Amino acid sequence: MASRIKDAVDKDNVRRAPPERPPAADYERDFYGWLLAQARHVRDSHWDAVDRENLAEEIESLGREQFNKLESALRVLMLHMLKWDRQSAKRSRSWALSIKSQRLEVEDVLSDNPSLKPRIAEAIARGYRKARVEAAREPGLDEDVFPTTCPYDWNEIIGREFSI
Repeated sequence: MASRIKDAVDKDNVRRAPPERPPAADYERDFYGWLLAQARHVRDSHWDAVDRENLAEEIESLGREQFNKLESALRVLMLHMLKWDRQSAKRSRSWALSIKSQRLEVEDVLSDNPSLKPRIAEAIARGYRKARVEAAREPGLDEDVFPTTCPYDWNEIIGREFSI
């Protein structure tokens, strides 16, 4: 058993699909097993065995996850920018560091996924809608105090200074 596990680990110590063929895995009933089988089919060039439709759907889903990571980082960043601008008495080092941290996250996502750059405006718009609602949860703030569209341009989002 241990040798089988060892054989299924690559040089980077990443677990891979075992080389032997387990019973056919069904996409709907055993997603994990299905994924391992698909990876093995691709590696072995068994193209006729690849579940093309479901595999394509899962690959597209991975792309959506990357977009969602970008949107999420922008949402948190703009949430803190909105709070910074509307609650000057509550400004804190924590907010400034959160902004810095989310900027690094945005930078990392775009560095890892440069094809997302044309979708930055869309991610800002979607992230801002959510940031606006979340900012309105703060005591003393109403959704109406925030513009309905994002008041920040890309350069301000990634470059404006925030210091206490």
